[in-house]
Amino acid sequence: MAEINWTEYKEHKKYTTKQDNFEILLDFIKSYYNISNVFEVFEMLSNDETAKMMLDKRKITDAQKLESFILRH
Repeated sequence: MAEINWTEYKEHKKYTTKQDNFEILLDFIKSYYNISNVFEVFEMLSNDETAKMMLDKRKITDAQKLESFILRH
């Protein structure tokens, strides 16, 4: 699994209208890495220290909860 490229994320963030960093990160992963499988996205997020903190803040502990979050936003 690829690691999150935070430098590219920061560049991506400059061109979005969203305010929530986590939502921006999800959009970034979908577009930059071309990953749409929620299980792969969750694995990528949970393997990164900063992204893991974002998951923990939202009490997202598995791919199903991530999918619910995505569907709500």
